[in-house]
Amino acid sequence: MNIHEEKFPVLDYYPFDLEIFQNTDKVQFDTPITFFCGENGTGKSTLLKAIAFRCGIHIWQDNSGMRHEHNPYEEDLCKTISVQWAEGPVSGSFFGSQIFSHFSKILEEWAVNDVQMLNYFGGKSLVTQSHGQSLMSYFQSRYSIKGIYFLDEPETALSPSSLIGLLNLLIKMSHQGHAQFIIVTHSPLLLACPGSRIYSFDTPIIEAIEYEDTEYYKIYKTFMNRRDEFIKSPELSSQKPLNCA
Repeated sequence: MNIHEEKFPVLDYYPFDLEIFQNTDKVQFDTPITFFCGENGTGKSTLLKAIAFRCGIHIWQDNSGMRHEHNPYEEDLCKTISVQWAEGPVSGSFFGSQIFSHFSKILEEWAVNDVQMLNYFGGKSLVTQSHGQSLMSYFQSRYSIKGIYFLDEPETALSPSSLIGLLNLLIKMSHQGHAQFIIVTHSPLLLACPGSRIYSFDTPIIEAIEYEDTEYYKIYKTFMNRRDEFIKSPELSSQKPLNCA
C-alpha cells in the first residue's frame, strides 16, 4: 500500500494534517495478520477504512447522526492511496462495533422473509444473543470464508476469555492460508498474536515495532505489577454507600 502525498487536497484538515501520513510513503502487508496500534486520533481507523475502500470492501454506514461541524475531507484519504495485490483481488468484509449493531438489525429484518440468511452467521439470530456472543458467532462464521478482513477495535464488548477465543480463531484461519486480517486494536491480548506484524501510529512514520515495545503491553504489565502506584482514589471501603431503595 502506497500513500501519495502529492495527491493530498489540503494539509490543514484531518486526516491530511497528520504528519504520520505526510511522512509515510509505503506500508507492507506481507504477514497474514497485521495490527495498527496507537493513541486515539492518530489515524489508525481512518487508514483502515481507506484501505478497505481501495480493496473494494463495502462498509456499512449509518448516516442518521447529526454533526455540528462537517469535515469535507474526512473520507478522502482513500483517493490518495494505492494498493497492489500479490495474487489478485479477493472479497472480504469490514467490521466495526457500531457497523455490526446496524448490520445485525438489518439481518434480523431479512430473516423475517428468509430465515436461511441466519445460516451464514452461526444459524441463530444475532440480536437475541448477548453482544459478545453475537460477535463471536459472526466472527466464527464469516472468517471461515476465504478473503481479506478489516476489523476496527473488535475487542469492544468482548470479555478477556472471548478475546483469547478470537485470537485463536484469527491464528487458525490465517494458518489455513485463505484469510488475511488487518486490525486496529488497543488490546494487548490480540497484539500478542505470534507471527503478526504490529504497526505503531505513535511514531513520526508508520513503522513496525515489537510486541513488548507497544505502549499497551508496557502499561498493562506495569499496572499489574505495581497497580498501587496508579490508583490515586481513596479505598472504596472508606466510602459510605448510597441508600438506594
